[in-house]
Amino acid sequence: MGNRSGNLTSLEKAINDQAAKGYRLHTITTSSSGSKGLGGGDRIQATMVFESLV
Repeated sequence: MGNRSGNLTSLEKAINDQAAKGYRLHTITTSSSGSKGLGGGDRIQATMVFESLV
């Protein structure tokens, strides 16, 4: 996530939105890949699995 840690705010919001609906984060995995596009840098993808508390 490097210099563009604004994505952490989006990640936190997604987790909090699901928590408000009665779900909790069960598993999170990440993968990264290099990017040669505009701006360069690494790209990180997060996959989240939520479970219902009900």
